[in-house]
Amino acid sequence: MKLAPRMIQSMEILQLPLLALQERIDQEINSNPVLEPVEPAGPAESTEQQSDDDVGEQDLIVNQDNNKIEDFQRLENLDDDFREYSNRAGPLQVYGRTTEDDKKLEAMKNTAAPSGSLHEYLVEQWRLVEAEPAVKKAGRLIIDYIDEKGYLSSRLEQLHSKDKADFNLEQLKEALTLVQKLEPSGVGARDLKESLLIQMQQSPDDFAFESRLIEEHMDELLENRLPEIAKKMGCSIKRIYTAITHLSKLDTSPGLQVGPASNHAITAEIIVEPNEDGTGYSVKLANDWLPNLRISNFYLKLAKKSDTDENTRQFLKNNIRSAQWFIDAIAQRKSTLLRVARSVVEHQKEFFDKGQLFLKPLPMSKVADQVGIHIATVSRAVAGKYMQSPQGILPLRGFFAGGMQTEDGKNRSWHAVRAKLQQIIEQEDKTRPFSDDEIRKKMGEAGFHSIARRTVAKYRRLLNISAARFRKKY
Repeated sequence: MKLAPRMIQSMEILQLPLLALQERIDQEINSNPVLEPVEPAGPAESTEQQSDDDVGEQDLIVNQDNNKIEDFQRLENLDDDFREYSNRAGPLQVYGRTTEDDKKLEAMKNTAAPSGSLHEYLVEQWRLVEAEPAVKKAGRLIIDYIDEKGYLSSRLEQLHSKDKADFNLEQLKEALTLVQKLEPSGVGARDLKESLLIQMQQSPDDFAFESRLIEEHMDELLENRLPEIAKKMGCSIKRIYTAITHLSKLDTSPGLQVGPASNHAITAEIIVEPNEDGTGYSVKLANDWLPNLRISNFYLKLAKKSDTDENTRQFLKNNIRSAQWFIDAIAQRKSTLLRVARSVVEHQKEFFDKGQLFLKPLPMSKVADQVGIHIATVSRAVAGKYMQSPQGILPLRGFFAGGMQTEDGKNRSWHAVRAKLQQIIEQEDKTRPFSDDEIRKKMGEAGFHSIARRTVAKYRRLLNISAARFRKKY
């Protein structure tokens, strides 16, 4: 039970992605006075610090013995000349630049302020709109029911029934017309058709033909019935395609232009590079992102000093033990992550050589057995971690997937199956696109047998690929 806190901390540290670990390290440094980052040293200084003779300058090794005696045995062998050290080093050590600009502070200054929500943006604009009080209140209510994509999520009749005493339905319609003139263009629409018409009306470009196309033939356009539309509009199919290209400039979710959801930063923690002799790949950790940590020698000596108050000594001992646990947890994380990554690269060498189609099924249990750790540890180690490789920046968890065996006896992951399916669709004749059953047959010809038509349909939807009739070009 005494090991439980340390084990829990190790598991938490192992599971943290790189950026979250950086934050955790900053928090630990701020909360634990004995923990400090190591300033990168020059060659001469580094050699001096690594001397085997200078045992007193080595980092404290905290063990798990019952009485914690050995934890601090080396404290008793430290130099007694504390006053000389104090005068030379002082109680505080500042790491980093002092006269030059702070990099982190400079980055914060140059970072754009977070944008407000769409609701706040519309409310600010609505305050400047001139209208009678009833219309102003109706417009404020409409804005409250506009979703993040910019669409009005409730019917006007429903909004009117909520507060009949303040405005009537005509005033609500007038308010909606005014709201739809706010920025971004297309906001306040009740459906996609209305949003596109609003954007075309407010655009300086000529959208006369496109407006008629959307107004009269929206449903047929969504069904890809272009020959019927061309016949009804008395134009060529080429003219329809030109209009579709013009319509692609419009936004189907105008509200996301304001305050869109921020993308999470991705930082590769593992770097895979081909060896110079071409025999394989080297795997290393991107350790430049993390500072090196150590326990302050000042506080080590203070904890050992005979005239230090007992409460102070106990406080320092607890923090020294906590700091060493934290340093050990980070070291264990690096070791585990590197071993797991090397095992993955070894099993997936053909993928790194040839690409997505050669990704093999790889259960976590296989890596766990090779590395000598529990399968749950592998799961935590790969969570939220990314690998920079010749195939791009990839999530480490993506290498673990089930699969199937092809006709030639090779194992292929489901990622490889999807990649092959996408390749077949990309190479099809768009005037005669393949049906799902035809794609299944093509997959069989490529060696991917035993794939059902519903599996093809499932993977096609996962890849956001439309059915054959929507992919057809005339």
